[in-house]
Amino acid sequence: MSITIKDIARETGFSVATVSRVLSDKTGFFSPQTAIIVREAAANLGYKKNMAATELVTQKSNVIAVIVNSTKTNFSDQIINGIQKRADEAEKRVIILYAGERNEHAQKIALSTALERPILGILLLSVDLFPSNLDILTSSQIPFYFLSISFKNNELNYISSDDQEIGYQATRYLLEQGHKNIGIAGLDITNSAHTGVLRFKGYQQALNESGITFKQHWLQTGDYSYESGIIAFRNYCLNKDVTAVIAASDLVGIGILNECSHLKINVPAELSIITIDGTNLCKLVRPQLSSVTQDFYRMGYLGTTYLINSAQNNAYTSIVINQRQSVQKISSTDY
Repeated sequence: MSITIKDIARETGFSVATVSRVLSDKTGFFSPQTAIIVREAAANLGYKKNMAATELVTQKSNVIAVIVNSTKTNFSDQIINGIQKRADEAEKRVIILYAGERNEHAQKIALSTALERPILGILLLSVDLFPSNLDILTSSQIPFYFLSISFKNNELNYISSDDQEIGYQATRYLLEQGHKNIGIAGLDITNSAHTGVLRFKGYQQALNESGITFKQHWLQTGDYSYESGIIAFRNYCLNKDVTAVIAASDLVGIGILNECSHLKINVPAELSIITIDGTNLCKLVRPQLSSVTQDFYRMGYLGTTYLINSAQNNAYTSIVINQRQSVQKISSTDY
């Protein structure tokens, strides 16, 4: 049988009203000593606050819905760690929903599941919503932020890395290693999300500054997945002029790396690879991979902070955060 406020009142000798005020964090109606006694009794008795009932009474929710893109990438756990840390600090709760792999119906179900109950707001992790689902989100009047994705539409609130700078840094790094025929693989430049477009723009900027003429087959599009890396590498093999590749994610890079291993192509002697993201996967493969590292944890933490603030004062903003201003270079000479 669950412990109630009446049980705590009986245990402490205080009135039900006083116990309720203490546990609701109200001030001015009781002494600090009374608060200590009530909270200690609540903890000892195992009292659990009925959040659902509280939300019904106050019409305010402490629940943050997190909608995750199910595309086979690996960085969402770091973002979720940042979200959970900030949510814990603010005494908010988190629910996680999956939106499928570029699946309109799955997106709609995830949004509907979130919106059918009281929530504080929605965080969408690298989810590029279909127009019909974006209409559902924006018409809901619920605060939201997109994380690890950017848009041309300035009315969409998002927090992302400086994707153009990421593409530029990765290309400059390979140019400084003496490469001129540089591919870029696995990025999506076809949807409303602006992430892939910006990275490609940074890549082109670096090539132009070095006087290198871009060849169309150097660009191999995809969905940032392991499979995209495999397909890109096989297409590069048809032309055989690429000496280095920028992988749009760590998983794309690993797909390329494993295909090289299968065909006995030495990395980095015969093909250099630099990835974007810099997750722990770069250190788990052999040879280890260099990367331009994104601060996913910070995205999650900041996104939750701004979402909470938005719910309180209706102030929205889009933020571009700088990734670490260097390439994480991991030696592969021992392998």
